[in-house]
Amino acid sequence: DPPLQECPERRVRETPEDIDLEAPANAIALHPARPLLAAGDVDGDVYLFSYSRTEGDNRQLWSSGHHLRSCRDVAFSQDGQKLFTVSKDKAIHMLTAEEGRLETRLAKAHSSAINCVLPIDTNIFATGDDDGTLKIWDLRKGDAILEARQQDEYISAMAVDGNGKILLTASGDGTLGVFNIKRRRFELLSEPQNGDLTSVVLLKRGKKVACGSSEGTIYLFNWDGFGAASDRFALRAESIDSMVPITDSIVCVGSMDGVIRAVNVLPNRVLGCVGQHLGEPIEQLAVAPGEQLLASCAHDQKVKFWDISTLTQLVVDDYRKKKKKGGPLRALSSKAVGSGEDFFADLRDEAEPEAAEGSDSDSSD
Repeated sequence: DPPLQECPERRVRETPEDIDLEAPANAIALHPARPLLAAGDVDGDVYLFSYSRTEGDNRQLWSSGHHLRSCRDVAFSQDGQKLFTVSKDKAIHMLTAEEGRLETRLAKAHSSAINCVLPIDTNIFATGDDDGTLKIWDLRKGDAILEARQQDEYISAMAVDGNGKILLTASGDGTLGVFNIKRRRFELLSEPQNGDLTSVVLLKRGKKVACGSSEGTIYLFNWDGFGAASDRFALRAESIDSMVPITDSIVCVGSMDGVIRAVNVLPNRVLGCVGQHLGEPIEQLAVAPGEQLLASCAHDQKVKFWDISTLTQLVVDDYRKKKKKGGPLRALSSKAVGSGEDFFADLRDEAEPEAAEGSDSDSSD
């Protein structure tokens, strides 16, 4: 008998391989419980992939071409059974995550292009559009239970508190909007910051809110003081285009320069570089459940994965070491370019504003 062919063992990698897309993705989302990634692209197509650390194991499970124009955002429902997608075509779609079947379509859901979607609980979700209109929807009623236009520019991102009661909206007009979901009403608007607010996340067990801006500054708000920023922290980055919380104090931010930085908030520090899409603006970041893996999409038509397990162990104390001027950004994962290559020559250690924490004296507006 001929000898049995031994199967070569497939390599297990530190992170899944890159996923190559047919067009640049505007948005990605990671499933809350399983290794699944959804992506929505500029052609209006939506894809679901399974990802794995085993080489050659990433798979495209389905694709959906129901949107007529660019898909702007994708989000899994909290139980992971449904995928919400919104588009420049003003439609909201709800697909089954399992096979990508279109279950619900709200055509002309907004009067202008929809930019973002946020599932809040089993029945309630929110959408924000290019004109600054927010809508909160109840699937049981099949209609919006709140429609408000308090902001003058596009709504770029949304976040909700742990009780599903207060919704925060970041806008291109530089303001943070606060809405009460339970009472179905607008509460207040922050004073405008410099540049567009591009992202909003809750930190410090919900006591702090951080907003990223197109100017590369992180603005911090106290939970009970949304009128004015309590602190600001300017990164030496062209912009902050996407921001995701990793721990209670650490966020990852993606920028137009293609670099993903890990940043500690209060004390404010740039910890280093998690990864990069060389010279390609980053569109969106997403964190896998368990906080070990970060996914990013950029204009290079790739989704990349980064190991962020070291970030959860980092402890940042208030003591400020004297930094050597001109050192490269510290590499925080093995795939991060950071060992002094030329690419990092202009990404020097990002000095922190010298002002004391909590004071605004570092702003020179």
